[in-house]
Amino acid sequence: MRQEDRDALKDWAKYVENIANATPVDPSMSAADIEKHRIYLEDHPLEWIVFFFPKYAKYPFADFQKKAIDRILRNPEWYEVLSWSRELAKSTIIFFCVMFLVLTGKKKNVLLISNTLDNARRLLAPYKGNLEGNQRIKAYYGEQQTIGDWTQDEFITKKGAAFRAIGAGQSPRGSRNEEIRPDVIIPDDFDTDEECENPDTIDKKWDWFEKAVYPTRSVSEPLLVLWAGNIIAENCCVVRAGKMADHWDIINIRMVNIKKPDPTEDFANGVSVWPDKNTEEHIKRVLSKISTKAVMGEYFNHPITEGKIFPHVKTGKMPPFKKFRFLVIYGDPTQSEQKGTAKNKKGSRKAVWLLGMIGDTLYVFRGFIGKMSNYEFINCFFVLYEYVGGVVPVYLYMENNSLQDPFYKQVFKKHLANIRRERKKNITINPDEEKKTDKAVRIEANLEPINREGRLILNEKEDGDPNMVELKNEFKFFKLSLPYPADGVDCIEGGLRIIENKMVELAPMETVPVESMRATNRHRR
Repeated sequence: MRQEDRDALKDWAKYVENIANATPVDPSMSAADIEKHRIYLEDHPLEWIVFFFPKYAKYPFADFQKKAIDRILRNPEWYEVLSWSRELAKSTIIFFCVMFLVLTGKKKNVLLISNTLDNARRLLAPYKGNLEGNQRIKAYYGEQQTIGDWTQDEFITKKGAAFRAIGAGQSPRGSRNEEIRPDVIIPDDFDTDEECENPDTIDKKWDWFEKAVYPTRSVSEPLLVLWAGNIIAENCCVVRAGKMADHWDIINIRMVNIKKPDPTEDFANGVSVWPDKNTEEHIKRVLSKISTKAVMGEYFNHPITEGKIFPHVKTGKMPPFKKFRFLVIYGDPTQSEQKGTAKNKKGSRKAVWLLGMIGDTLYVFRGFIGKMSNYEFINCFFVLYEYVGGVVPVYLYMENNSLQDPFYKQVFKKHLANIRRERKKNITINPDEEKKTDKAVRIEANLEPINREGRLILNEKEDGDPNMVELKNEFKFFKLSLPYPADGVDCIEGGLRIIENKMVELAPMETVPVESMRATNRHRR
């Protein structure tokens, strides 16, 4: 035996020993006591799980986990996809359910599938380890390990339940346990980032699952299919499985409404869906150390890729205010009239930015993006106005199309009057009533050329400000399909249009002398 094999056996023995130590049995219990307790536990699956797997069930179950356990245990013929964020224990919950079904005799033949055989073996390890070493399983259900074919790839328990690990592309044929075809199929971490970049690879993997794996089932006997995987790409096997599943459970690490996943809203204003394990403080710490792209993909089931329209936006020093003829504060309230709820105290995502132009270069000084109440939105205009400090004239505009106009008159004007009195600043916000075209096309057409030529500059002094960081993210991930919010970018485009229109109005009208016209017009005498 090679040294690495000896080391692997030692590590495995230690792993099984730890499981045994974590599952002691009360020596005072008689066989009758154990049987009575077993019957009780099987009638109460959550207690059954905590009793048999205390090492894994360290935290109280969240409501969404309880519901998933109930769905899985209640439906022998079932197809479910768990697209739960990292740190929400999707693989562990599946492990609990499958062990319950196998040990209670409801399921007999389990296939665990992953992107490689090695990863599939790792998925199988907790099943194998607990069936070997869990003292409570032995006491309540008898010895499970058999002599002989008991390997890291496949095994059959003394009670006749078969387990097999399979890597994507391997042949699952012959996975029969005597007359029993597979009745549990678990694809876990089936997709990879690299494969999702190639549609042909995804097509082949999906074809393999549909043509080689799924048909190993019996037509006449119930099958449980449980996918565990995040949405790592728009085109991936998990997404395809989710579209045909009996239930597709999408849970982000924090959410505003557990029933309605919304990556942008959940990221900005959600709360931890499993606070007993993942506190808000811990979540904020983790998310602060990785890119927005990684955060959205790993924790909010929202894969985004960098766009090619704004590959780089220039950051630089802002000219002093006195160099500008005027500045513009432009606000985009969005069309939503949401005022907020008990869970979501702030309203819809809005944006307000301070802009100026010298020659043909647009400068972006400072601004605000995010979920805010209507009062907070109007107050942002005052904050930016005071930031300028009266050094230069400032025009204030707010998008106000025909749909928004009633809300503007009834709500925003009321807040404006109140804040005027509070701040003792008599400013006016003009409604921008110009009809706008398609948002994404308009942004590309008007901002991409000036950015490409280096004529769009963001204030370098605001680099660390969360609002400027978010504006840069919007440019970075901008695509015509708008997979990522573009409220701030849309606001910049609106402000640019106001500045250009105002420059045209302020430009002196050129006149042509009459004598010059006569000299160049042969019809004049």
